[in-house]
Amino acid sequence: MPIWKRNLIICWFGSFATMAGMNLVIPFLPLYIQQLGVHDIARVEQWSGVAFGATALSAALVSPLWGKLADIHGRKLMLIRASLGMAVIMILIGFVHNIYELVGLRLLMGAISGYVPAAITLVSSQTPREHAGWALGTLASGSVGGSLLGPLVGGTLSELIGLRHVFYITGGFLFLAFLIALVFIREDFIPNNSARLSGKELWKTIDKPKILIAMFITSFMLQLASMSIEPIVTIYVKLLTNNVNHVAIISGAVVSAVGLANVLIAPLLGKLSDKVGPYSVLFVCLLVTAIILIPQAYVHNAWQLIILRFMMGMATAGFLPSINSLLKSNIPDTISGRIFGYNNAAQNLGNVAGPVIGGQMAAYWGFHYVFFSTSILLFINALWVYVTSKGSLESNTNCTG
Repeated sequence: MPIWKRNLIICWFGSFATMAGMNLVIPFLPLYIQQLGVHDIARVEQWSGVAFGATALSAALVSPLWGKLADIHGRKLMLIRASLGMAVIMILIGFVHNIYELVGLRLLMGAISGYVPAAITLVSSQTPREHAGWALGTLASGSVGGSLLGPLVGGTLSELIGLRHVFYITGGFLFLAFLIALVFIREDFIPNNSARLSGKELWKTIDKPKILIAMFITSFMLQLASMSIEPIVTIYVKLLTNNVNHVAIISGAVVSAVGLANVLIAPLLGKLSDKVGPYSVLFVCLLVTAIILIPQAYVHNAWQLIILRFMMGMATAGFLPSINSLLKSNIPDTISGRIFGYNNAAQNLGNVAGPVIGGQMAAYWGFHYVFFSTSILLFINALWVYVTSKGSLESNTNCTG
């Protein structure tokens, strides 16, 4: 097996474990907070939002830093650092005694993360150009699948083995990802002076910065669309079903349906982007996702919602492989770590903004507007991608002429 394929498999497992670990608490986080001594429902909801958003916010702030260090010291080192650090912190979360320790460790976990952008940088720099879309699509299925299947796994395990034991098991999987990366990842890394450029100097080396900005915004929108339902999913499921005994599991299934579709479809759409171009795949996926969001406001039972979320996942599966392919083709490898770090920061900001915006809109205007507003934003994003793609093609034509 070529080294790039072996590294891809290892990075897929590590990305899945990392993102699942960061998101598995979604269905039972309010229950865990109650165990820590917070019993007022309003305060439980407030602390749930703080604890969940803390990880994504700190990850967004430090991602560019870890990306720069990956360009300077190598991507394998970042994989080892992130997986080991998250394994230790995840186990420690199982031992917390109060809400402040929980929030503090969730903040620290986000700050120590950085596995996914390092994995993307490693895979993109080693993969032959003709296989880049497929490889990045496969890798994206691991990270997105982990972030959205994690809640289903967490909700199920919490009922089977108890809340605290979920963190111990997850920490064990993250430690396994650390060992596998340490032993089996191969990287012939040669540092380059351009990796140490300042932010202002960095952007001067990029020919088409508008394309990168468009991709950052699209990454933000992907997570905003996926996560906007997070704070209201349990309440929405309660309204749609009479089975109140397993709301956590059903809510986890609703959230995870998107991730399951991503795991199945992302490699295929990545391969398609190698043939027809990433711009075309991204534009169509944005339009389809925007359309599928609308009927989610009119479902009558949880199964209809799960099916529509799965269909939406099939469309969003084309986002990350197309975005990463476009980023890869518009930047030199010597600064790819930092650029993918910026993109990861945009995704994490979407993880923060999605639940906040979704929760506030549901509270003030109702569930329907969460889906409508997200759909409109994705339509606008699709138009922007179309305009950007035309500008890029025209620029390439002029240069060729």
